[in-house]
Amino acid sequence: MSQRPTLQYVTVLGSTGSIGNSTLDVIERHPDRYRVYALTAHTSKETLLAQCRKHQPHVAVLNDPVDAQWLHDALTKAGVATEVQAGPEALCRVARDAQVDTVMAAIVGAAGLLPALAAAEAGKRLLLANKEALVMSGALFMDAIARSGATLLPIDSEHNAIYQCLPAQHRGGLARHGVRQLLLTASGGPFRTWSAEDIARVTPEQACAHPNWSMGRKISVDSATLMNKGLELIEACWLFDATPEQIQVVVHPQSVIHSMAAYDDGSVIAQLGNPDMRTPIAYGLAWPERIDAGVETLDIFQVARLDFEAPDETRFPCLRLAREAMKMGGAAPAILNAANEVAVDAFLEGQLGFSSIADVVAEVMALTFEARADTLEQILAADKWAREQALLRIQR
Repeated sequence: MSQRPTLQYVTVLGSTGSIGNSTLDVIERHPDRYRVYALTAHTSKETLLAQCRKHQPHVAVLNDPVDAQWLHDALTKAGVATEVQAGPEALCRVARDAQVDTVMAAIVGAAGLLPALAAAEAGKRLLLANKEALVMSGALFMDAIARSGATLLPIDSEHNAIYQCLPAQHRGGLARHGVRQLLLTASGGPFRTWSAEDIARVTPEQACAHPNWSMGRKISVDSATLMNKGLELIEACWLFDATPEQIQVVVHPQSVIHSMAAYDDGSVIAQLGNPDMRTPIAYGLAWPERIDAGVETLDIFQVARLDFEAPDETRFPCLRLAREAMKMGGAAPAILNAANEVAVDAFLEGQLGFSSIADVVAEVMALTFEARADTLEQILAADKWAREQALLRIQR
C-alpha cells in the first residue's frame, strides 16, 4: 500500500503572471499533495479575484491598499473567506508564515527580492523563478539559505536543467565534482538573425513576441536583448559555485535542450523537454520525486534536428555587460539590473529605442559608485542610485 504524500501549503508570489498561472495549474493537478496558502499580485486585482474564488487561499496580497479593499469587498460578496492584505511587508509575511511549506518566488524584477529573501531566511522550500534576487544580492541570499537550512530549487528552465544534470551534492565549486563547464542554452530571441540596423528599429510589439516561450513583457524584452541570458549567467554563478569563465552561453533556437553540464571525462549531460515551464515547476514542487506536470513527452522525431551557435555580443551587448558586472562583483550586478529595468520600461513606453537599452546600461555601469554589497541597505542604495542615473540618461 503506497504512503499518502504529505500535504504542502504553498505561497505563490506573483500568482497572476505566467509562472504563477503555471504553478497553479500544476497544483490543481495534485489536490492530494498541495494547498494554496497565499496568492499575491501587484495590480492585477481582477485576475487575483478569479484565482481566489477558484483556489480559496488563506491570504491574498495586493500592492495598493485601495486595490486590496476592492478585492476584500468582492471576495466578501462572493462568500470567499480569504484574508486580504496590502503592501510589501505583507508579501514578506506570507513568504515566511509558519504554516507555509513552499514558496514560489515569481515576482518579476527587484520587487521580488525582499519576499524571496524572507522565504530564504525562514528556511522554506524556495522555488526561485525571480532571478533578480540572486543577481542583486547573491552572497547575502546564499548565506541566508545556508544559515536557515532552506531548500533552494531553481525554476528558470536553464538553471533547473543544470540542477538536474549535476551531482546531488555540487556545492563547493564545480571542479571538485568533476564538472568542467556549464552550457547555458539560449533561444537567441526573435532577432537572432537580424542585422544591427534592423535591430535598432525593433518595436515593443516585436520584442514581446518570443518564438518559443510564453512570457511577460519585461522578460520577453530581456530575452530579445540577451540581457535575460546575462542575468541567468550571474544567477548560475551563485547557484552552482561557478565563475563566469566556467559558463558558456550556447544559442540553441529550438529551445529543446534547456542546458548542459560538461564533465572532465568528456561527457556532456543535457536535460531535454518541450518548452513548457510546468516541467521545472513540477520538479521543484515534488523534488526529489517526479509528478505529472501536464506536459507532453518530447517527440524527438518531430524535433528532427538541434542547432547550436555562439552568441553575437556585438549585436547583443547586454550579455557581455552582465558578464562584466559579475566579474566586477560588489553591487555591480544590482546596478546592471536596475539600469536595465528602467531602460526596458522606457522602451516599452516608447521613450527609448531598442538598441539604446544596452547603451543606457553601459553608461550607468561606467559611472563611479562605491559598489559594495555587504548589506541589504547597500544593495538597495545601489539599486536606487542606478535607477536615478538611468532615468537621467533616458530623459536626455
